[in-house]
Amino acid sequence: MVTETLALWRDAERCYRVVTARDSRFDGQFIMAVRTTGIYCRPSCPASTPKAQNVRFFPTSAAAQANGFRACRRCLPDAVPGSPDWNVRADLAARAMRLISDGTVEREGVPGLARRLGYSERQLGRVLTAELGAGPLALARAHRAHSARLLIELSELPLTDVAFAAGFSSVRQFNETIREVFATTPSQLRAFAASRRRPDVSGTRLSLRLPFRPPFDAVGLLRFFAAHAVPGVEVVTSTSYARALRLAHGTGVVRLTPAADHVRCELTLTDLRDLGSAVSRVRRLLDLDADPAAVTRVLGADPALAPAVAAVPGIRVPGAADGEELLLRALPDVALPPGDEVPGEWGVTRLFPTAAQVAATGHPVAEALASGRLEVHVGRDAAELRAELLTYVGPSTAEDVVMRVLGAPDVLVIDDPVVRRGAEALGIPPGSLPERARAWTPWCSYAGMYLRRTAVS
Repeated sequence: MVTETLALWRDAERCYRVVTARDSRFDGQFIMAVRTTGIYCRPSCPASTPKAQNVRFFPTSAAAQANGFRACRRCLPDAVPGSPDWNVRADLAARAMRLISDGTVEREGVPGLARRLGYSERQLGRVLTAELGAGPLALARAHRAHSARLLIELSELPLTDVAFAAGFSSVRQFNETIREVFATTPSQLRAFAASRRRPDVSGTRLSLRLPFRPPFDAVGLLRFFAAHAVPGVEVVTSTSYARALRLAHGTGVVRLTPAADHVRCELTLTDLRDLGSAVSRVRRLLDLDADPAAVTRVLGADPALAPAVAAVPGIRVPGAADGEELLLRALPDVALPPGDEVPGEWGVTRLFPTAAQVAATGHPVAEALASGRLEVHVGRDAAELRAELLTYVGPSTAEDVVMRVLGAPDVLVIDDPVVRRGAEALGIPPGSLPERARAWTPWCSYAGMYLRRTAVS
């Protein structure tokens, strides 16, 4: 399963069949570029299907851009769910992509990205170019271009301010990138967006549409967040979830409202440079880049699990808005001091306390986080993070943190009593879970969610 997913963009015949069928389930998993027009598209682009001899396939939009192609203005290939490869894969390329999408290159440069990953800049560049068709600067450039397009279309900021908010070092670099990627100027892009609809924008508030691959179990996510909400930090209703975000350049508050084919994301930010990072964290929090069809294909083949899979299509694994926060919330014996206040929005009034604030209570895990001895972020290697966590917490907590912070799809928390209770309810002896998990690979995390859902239903 994993090998098949990783090789998809290299399988030109299969990719062309997907493009011919305009199958939206594959949006974000590869890019189609058309030699005769110089344009790259998502697989489901509604334009006429080009001839097979005129197309090339790439793993990322950055790779297509590096080869001289520009984005299609009809299908907006950057505004699609992210590739599930970045969660399925545990290698350097996947870890790098998660950090790049979180804005690490804009904040710390390529040296900072390489340092977080534990590689030299040269090694990192070589691996990313071989695996993804573009180096870290090109991948970050594609990320900046997407953030810039959102700000151009969904805000009334002067274009000069958009340039620096999106992470560009100069207005000239911003203008050149927009022309190269979208074949238009920033002013024309804004005018075109305004002619289609008036965005819901007020001050620093932006309203975005976050796509996902259907089906999407929104009800299950809202129930999960409601059961674990921290008062003041999170507010959950029957139709929406709101929470505070601690970001690199300031704070933010987000409200997420699931719809039929997207999640409406309303954001207020103190610094618009955090837009790309905020969107990336929200997508991980809701597991919006999941591939439910692949999950159903594997888990639905298990006779014991099949009824649960059929009953709840599109189940998601709740992620984390912040790795340190998730670990601190998982500790049973931690006393949480009140976090800093934020301007009230949708009932949210404060941030989750920092590790340093919790460390003042004398908790050893918080002290390790505050001192930097323990780092919990999306760029960590799963095995290394698990080993470090086991120094401070039990196996179940360590596995749960790895699963949710990294978006790891193949983690089954076997010792979780709720998981074991759900297994029993489905007629699966808890002692057979390790063996059963081999048949559920690489989607054990989703199997665990089905077992938890069964236990509490």
